[in-house]
Amino acid sequence: MLLHQGTKIIKTERLVLRPFTVDDAQKMFDNWANDSRVTRFLTWQPHGTVDVTVNLLSLWCEEYKKSPAYYNWAIEYNGEPIGGISVVRFSEKSDWAELGYSLSYDYWNKGIMTESAKAVIDFLFTEVGFNRVGLSHAVKNPASGRVAQKCGMIFEGTKRQYYKTSDGQYLDLSDYGITKNEWLENKLNSF
Repeated sequence: MLLHQGTKIIKTERLVLRPFTVDDAQKMFDNWANDSRVTRFLTWQPHGTVDVTVNLLSLWCEEYKKSPAYYNWAIEYNGEPIGGISVVRFSEKSDWAELGYSLSYDYWNKGIMTESAKAVIDFLFTEVGFNRVGLSHAVKNPASGRVAQKCGMIFEGTKRQYYKTSDGQYLDLSDYGITKNEWLENKLNSF
């Protein structure tokens, strides 16, 4: 049985993962939400104006209030939101969760998403009680696969033309996952 706790603050060596606020709108818009390089493989198009970002954050903030099963963190670095990571779907019946994320282009290839994902995976296993955490990424975006691998996830296969981008492209998706037992074994082997 899952013990939902909502989007709690998680601190890592360099980051603070925290709930978004509407006050994050301008930074979110400037840092990643309006950047087509960031949204290229996502289901949503770059935000055309900061008002789009404000409206989205307003919806997210309502979800925080409504559901302890809502997990959506702002990734804060040096006091500024630079990306987001969330549970995009989960199963109460089978105790699995799937992650999704986006990060400002200026912070790519610095280990920030790996650090964020590891912290969220730890939280989901230890605090919420999930048995499996996975993620899917566009095959054309191998950097996301490297994040999954660095988090100890195992490649599980490719879904062909599974995903339609906001500009109408059909993309193949690679699936990765890690079970709680694999995560525990990785933890023990890291000491």
